[in-house]
Amino acid sequence: MEITSIDQLELSKTYSYADYLTWRFKDRIELIKGKIFAMSPAPASRHQRISWNISFALGKFLDNSPCEVFYAPFDVRLERTKNDEQIQTVVQPDICVICDISKIDEKGCSGAPEVVVEILSPGNSKREIKTKYELYEEAGVLEYWIIDPEHDTALFFYLKNGTFQAGRPLAVSDSIKSKTLNGFELPLKMIFK
Repeated sequence: MEITSIDQLELSKTYSYADYLTWRFKDRIELIKGKIFAMSPAPASRHQRISWNISFALGKFLDNSPCEVFYAPFDVRLERTKNDEQIQTVVQPDICVICDISKIDEKGCSGAPEVVVEILSPGNSKREIKTKYELYEEAGVLEYWIIDPEHDTALFFYLKNGTFQAGRPLAVSDSIKSKTLNGFELPLKMIFK
């Protein structure tokens, strides 16, 4: 049976990436440890502007480097395996930077990006701050940025010995200084302009 609506799925069931690839509905979802999580509707214009400002700055900085910037919708399969049946976590970060080009395939990214940026939207804050924090840490994402448009602030985490370390909360007068992308610095006033 072709799945054309999220209502046809049993939300308590555990699914694989192979299942995810067969679904034919417009709802945006993520698969986290086999469970379906609905994403917020299409991002608001402010969210899109912030995403563009960050993507543009990263793209400009990474020009002529092996690293690439991708933005949602873009599937990131956190388990690195060729067997779609085994993959149970597929997320769509707002922005990610991938420097190991062998992780990029026609379906998206297989394995942890080096940098992940999530921009909070109403209704997804809990998932971004808790669930995805744990997922990205476990998967080995080197940097995780959480951008909060409501308060013009950001949280910055970097992986050290397998555990995220937190910098202090950043306000609009501060800059994000990457520990992974050597020399990259982005003032928050440029993010929120």
